[in-house]
Amino acid sequence: MKRLIDLTVAVSVLLVFAPLMLMLVLLIVLDTPGGAIFHQERVGLRGKLFRILKFRTMVQDASLKGPYYTLESDSRITRVGKFLRRSSLDELPQLLNVVCGHMSLVGPRPEVLQQRQIYSEKEWCLRHSVRPGITGLAQATLRSSASVEDRKRLDLAYVENQSFMLDLRILAMTVYQVLAKGGH
Repeated sequence: MKRLIDLTVAVSVLLVFAPLMLMLVLLIVLDTPGGAIFHQERVGLRGKLFRILKFRTMVQDASLKGPYYTLESDSRITRVGKFLRRSSLDELPQLLNVVCGHMSLVGPRPEVLQQRQIYSEKEWCLRHSVRPGITGLAQATLRSSASVEDRKRLDLAYVENQSFMLDLRILAMTVYQVLAKGGH
């Protein structure tokens, strides 16, 4: 049932937001050199690797020019990228990851493989027993202020307590965070 809802919502949102997404592609390409889509290998369901899609918010080859984590004032973030991050519109291409079955609308955010070290074997297996999500409990409650430990705790709590009602609550909280608090 969750997969059917994911597909229905993802395809519907992609259709509605297609003109906006095309405009964002144009703005990104005009703002700085490079492609409009950023992709990175992440860990998905049952530990399978996949390429997450996002609108590019940083200069081309940003990983070669600075640390893995970005700060709000990071000089590698483009002008359009600041807006995309603040509004969470940089996440829209992940709807394609949902359609392809790599992600769900709600679940723990997909980790990069390097994050494996912060989990025990049992925690890592539990975390990847569900599809990762575009949004999750950590993003809905703490947004970008969540520490690594907070995200880990909330991601594992989501997996252990997942339900249709919890997913609806997380989606509603995420929409509130993005609209009322400017995406932070």
